[in-house]
Amino acid sequence: MTTTALAGETMSTPIDDPYPLPPRRRPSPLALTGLALVYLILGIPTLVVLIVVTVAIPFVALGIGVPVLVMFVPFLRQLARIHRYFASQVLRTPVPSPYHPRTSQGVKIVVQDWARDPARWRDLGWAYVSTTLGWLLSLIPVTLLLGVVWFAIFPFIYWVTPAGVFDMDWWVVQVHDQQSSFSMWIAAGVCALVWWLLTPPVSRARARLDLGLLSPTRSELERRLIEVSASRSETIDHSAAELRRIERDLHDGAQARLVSLGMSLGLAEQLLTTDPAAAARLIEEARATTTSALGDLRSVVRGIHPPVLADRGLVGAAQALSLDIAVPTSFAAVVPGRAPEPVETAMYFAVAEALANVVKHAHASAASVDLSYDGMRLRAVVADNGDGGADPAAGTGLTGVSRRLAAFDGTMVVESPAGGPTVVTMELPCVLSSPKTSPSSETD
Repeated sequence: MTTTALAGETMSTPIDDPYPLPPRRRPSPLALTGLALVYLILGIPTLVVLIVVTVAIPFVALGIGVPVLVMFVPFLRQLARIHRYFASQVLRTPVPSPYHPRTSQGVKIVVQDWARDPARWRDLGWAYVSTTLGWLLSLIPVTLLLGVVWFAIFPFIYWVTPAGVFDMDWWVVQVHDQQSSFSMWIAAGVCALVWWLLTPPVSRARARLDLGLLSPTRSELERRLIEVSASRSETIDHSAAELRRIERDLHDGAQARLVSLGMSLGLAEQLLTTDPAAAARLIEEARATTTSALGDLRSVVRGIHPPVLADRGLVGAAQALSLDIAVPTSFAAVVPGRAPEPVETAMYFAVAEALANVVKHAHASAASVDLSYDGMRLRAVVADNGDGGADPAAGTGLTGVSRRLAAFDGTMVVESPAGGPTVVTMELPCVLSSPKTSPSSETD
């Protein structure tokens, strides 16, 4: 069983709009006018989405508006994201995503999540402002540039039109014949000067208008800072616990065997001249102890970074996990490249913990693992047909998975109604490297 995103919208992470800033050189008035033209064009779909969403909201209580919102709210978010990106480029200001991470799946539940997210309502308010005041601001540079072009080609227009059509008397500029039509170039120069001086501040005003409505509020940024601090503290605690575990494993396992090995070799050295047979037996035991100590060391190293993960990547390692558990598990993966090593390690152990929960608690007869990448996020979906009732808040292993993912700005969504099925969706934002040779298949 796999889960899919609704209407092309993926579950958001705390920051999913990492806009690269442009060079320090400010955009030229011509580039800003081109951007204003893009704003005017985008105003059309924004107006359509605004009308549809506004009409659909009152009908949500009747259930009629829910499918409409599922279709158009993600579209409104993408339009807002485009404008947020343009504003960040004009003002050279990095803009984090204001949206709350989605904590559930299913059409009605997701719409409820949207309703509780202030950023979604700000998107709607921004759409009203963008299609009115924002559209008029964008119209100014385009109109001025069109005026420059019109006045510049006016002599030609006057020449090809019947006499008297474009005769005019404008104080300084008077047009009564072909020769006087060239006086319109004065108006072209004035219009060009106004366009050159007015376009940058108008464009910045439009960008500030968008960012003022589409950026996270101060309270949201403070909340996010608290979440990041808590996640960092949990990560530090987790790292300290891992170091203690490694120290304990080395002390109780490999170290004890190596001490025993040293004692056996010392006794063998003493008996070598008096009782060669006993010395040989001690040396044989020492060799067996050496093998056991190597096994303990490999086990410790495997807990730090599994060799299969280094050799075959996340896809191959996760496939090996799904083939190794007692519950029959199908596997599918479409990951066109390798994620950074820390991300792969975090996702590997998250999948391993989710599969361990399937074996220990789910009483399932079948499970599935699905890996995918949507261009921004690495996603793993672990599902089973067991009893359900999994609750991360109960302090199970899923709590540790959530902490591990949160350290990388990742999310975990658990759907586990009583009676099953259970679907655990884990996401990590990352950028894949060039495709490597790794398995990408489906195994039943």
